[in-house]
Parts: sequence; C-alpha cells; structure tokens
Amino acid sequence: MSQWDGKSKGTLLGYKIFVFLIKKLGVRAAYSLLVFVAFYYFLFSPKSFRAIYYYLRHRQGYGAWKAFWKVYQTYFVFGQTIIDKVAISSGLRDRFTYEFDGIDTLKEVLANKNGGVLISAHVGNFEIADKFFADIDLDLQINLVTADQERTIIKEYIERISEKPSVKFIHIQEDMSHVFAINEALSSNQLICFTGDRYFDGAKTLTASLLGEEAHFPAGPFRIASRLSAPVIFVYVMRESGLHYHLYARKAIDVKRRDPQSFLAAYTSSVESILRKYPLQWFNFFDFWK
Repeated sequence: MSQWDGKSKGTLLGYKIFVFLIKKLGVRAAYSLLVFVAFYYFLFSPKSFRAIYYYLRHRQGYGAWKAFWKVYQTYFVFGQTIIDKVAISSGLRDRFTYEFDGIDTLKEVLANKNGGVLISAHVGNFEIADKFFADIDLDLQINLVTADQERTIIKEYIERISEKPSVKFIHIQEDMSHVFAINEALSSNQLICFTGDRYFDGAKTLTASLLGEEAHFPAGPFRIASRLSAPVIFVYVMRESGLHYHLYARKAIDVKRRDPQSFLAAYTSSVESILRKYPLQWFNFFDFWK
C-alpha cells in the first residue's frame, strides 16, 4: 500500500512570503529563508525524516552521521526547487541557465510524427520542463497525465501568479476516457508524460528493484508505454549549482513491446543512474521501499 496520499505540505502564507522575497529581493534572498524552513521540517517531520534517512543510509550507502545531516540538505534542495519553479513560472525564467542533454533524441521522435511517451520521476524539478523546450525552439505540446489528487488554495494561488503553462493536463478517469485523450494526442505528434514512481491505494502495481531493494511502481505508465507504437523517453530536469538546470532525455532501450516489466526495468535503471549523480534530489518523502 502506498503511503503517499497526493497532498503537499506548506501553508498559503508561507508561499506568499516566498513569492514576496523572490519578486522584491531575488531568488537567492528566498533561499536564505529556507535555512530555517528546512530546519523546521528536519526537526518536526518524523515520517519524512525516517523515509529520507533510510534512502540515504541504506539505499545510497551513506554512513549514519552523514545520512543524518544529508536529510537536512535534501529538505533544503527540495525547497530550492519549489522556489525556482515559482520564480520561473512567474516570469523570472531569464535569471536561470539551462543545459539540454538529449535534444537529438526528442528531435528524432518528433520527426517520425508518431508522438512520444515521456516517463519521469519525483526527482529534480520536472515541472519546469516546458520552459526548457521554449529555450531550444522545439515546437511541441506536452500532455501530463495526472490523477490530480489535490485542489487547494495554494495550488490556485500559484496558478494565479504564474504565466499560462504550455503543458496540457490529461486527468485519469474511472471510465478510462483518458486513454482516448492519450491516443488523440499521440496521433497529433504530441508528447505524453507520466511519472513512474508513485501510485495510490487500490492501483495496480508492478515490482522491480531500485537501488538494490524491491519496490512497487504504478503499472499504468508501463503498460501503456508497452502497448503503444510511440517511442518512450525517460526525462529528468535536475538542479545544479547556482541557478542552473540540466535536462536529461534518454530513449528506452532493450525493451519488448507488450512487456511492461521490461519497460519498468529500463526505467529503474535510468532512475538509478540519475540518483547516483544527484543523490539529494530524491523527493519521495514517504516509505517508498516499505
């Protein structure tokens, strides 16, 4: 059973304070407030603390003391990605620099005019991916398939202060009507994006090893990917030093059509390679490995 309920932490006042700092004093001023916010969660969020400590200690192999303090750094980096997302979405995109690793992969996919399936994870800051594509002049449409578990005043506030997103949303429906929307988008040479590392109670799952331990993953993205003729690409947007982001796009290889388990194996291998390089950007703050 997944212990993630689809709800985000934080208060509306907290977000407004950060937005004020970003707009009046700059992004780095907002980071300074994170020193205290991250420390609060470090002290008073025991469930997420235990989950991230386990990941760092047992899955990344850190020593006990190093893993303990790296939990704080993980909270801090996560806070930075939230601030960055708000800043970029509200018109401060030019304050950041961007690096694209895999542009030829996406260009090849679009040239074939069959659309494509992107699968990402809750690592880095994938929600700003559309800002990357604007930077490299790729004329494409991304459709994010989501369960959209929350509709909160925080989400509505962020949407009000943000520029209109170029990403469209396809909401998962009980009557499976979202499958028709996915097929329609692919037939129009558009990109469909899933996250492959979270599921909700009652959802069908597949099992695979990630960082040396078995874990459950949502079956839907990998079953759909295995049944479509469209190519599958693993995409991550990772935060680097300063105000710099690095987007990775890697085509799924050694996969078999109508074999979702092979797509999942390729995915977990891809995620592992990213986490080895960016160990503090794993943002699943729940007991992922149980």
